Amino acid sequence: MIPCQRHLFEIPDDVAYLNCGYMAPLMRSVTEAGIAGVTQKARPWTITSRDFFDSSEQARALFARLVSAQPGDVALIPAASYGVSVAARNVRFAKGQRVVLLADQFPSHVYSWRDLVARRGGEIVTVERPEAGDLTAAVLAAIDERAAVVALPHCRWTDGALVDLERVGARCRAVGAALVVDATQSLGALPFDVRKVQPDFLIGAAYKWLLGPYSIGFLYAAPTWHEGEPLEHGWITRAGSENFAGLTRYRDDFQPGARRFDVGERSNFALVPMASAALRQILDWGVEAIAETLTRRTGEIAQRAAALGLSALPLGERAGHYLGLQFADGVPAGLPDALAREHVYVSVRGSSVRVTPHLYNSDADVERLFEALSRVLG
Repeated sequence: MIPCQRHLFEIPDDVAYLNCGYMAPLMRSVTEAGIAGVTQKARPWTITSRDFFDSSEQARALFARLVSAQPGDVALIPAASYGVSVAARNVRFAKGQRVVLLADQFPSHVYSWRDLVARRGGEIVTVERPEAGDLTAAVLAAIDERAAVVALPHCRWTDGALVDLERVGARCRAVGAALVVDATQSLGALPFDVRKVQPDFLIGAAYKWLLGPYSIGFLYAAPTWHEGEPLEHGWITRAGSENFAGLTRYRDDFQPGARRFDVGERSNFALVPMASAALRQILDWGVEAIAETLTRRTGEIAQRAAALGLSALPLGERAGHYLGLQFADGVPAGLPDALAREHVYVSVRGSSVRVTPHLYNSDADVERLFEALSRVLG
């Protein structure tokens, strides 16, 4: 268990921010890294050619450690949609084949697949969550020899419904389907090991559970895709780009590994160091310890919410860091705004009030949540 880490963040004592699934607050160390990067750009004569490479390589290596990959398997991307688009450009898909998705999946992990099947003459299969039972079993039942792509989260963004990606990965390999995972709502708070899951592509935006800034993220591409087609053709992804004097000796070959998928201007002097600072702290805490701590926190909240007549998926069917509270008659109109007036911050996604704490939350935050709920609900 990790004790409350609120001192690392700039969160006032009277704010109960239980909304990491929406956007994580920045740690002081992350903010400081960003300020240092902006200051460096204000003095461009201090920026060397190595600065375009070293910071990116550090971030790449830190993310690789997080998911048990190799640094060369990782690309720097600006958003989850960018990573999904890379995957959609490269997966093998023939006319009549299928893409398997979850119902109510985040749109950035849907639109590229809708475009793919429309262009290639395929079909999307949407897996609904069973009224009672195993979501993973429902996903597995939808994967057969017609599936070319299985595109899933580790946990669903509305209610935290959990998918056993190791079982899904094994099924994908058995039928020859590519597994594309958008783990934006879980990386950093739920352990993930690419050696066990064996995804073809793994995507994670940094601004949620990776505790990083907006507009940067990471793409893991399995080695089988390292000769794939990038979305764009920037100078820095080409072999020999470290030699600025030789950039007009144009090269057709790329930097090794997944670096060919890096976004243009990936060497952002503020965002990349910020993402690295956040990753270092997450690795220092340990994702297993983060998950254990957050699981206990959401379990306490779920138990107290049940006394108010609210329900949630049981632990085992949901990710431990995630809680989607259901009201018997639906979410009361204006509930998030009413709670925000009490300085309590949650989200409504789908039919759930999404409560997503992190290590900056205290017992006092939980008390503030239930005091506010009691007043709002009468």
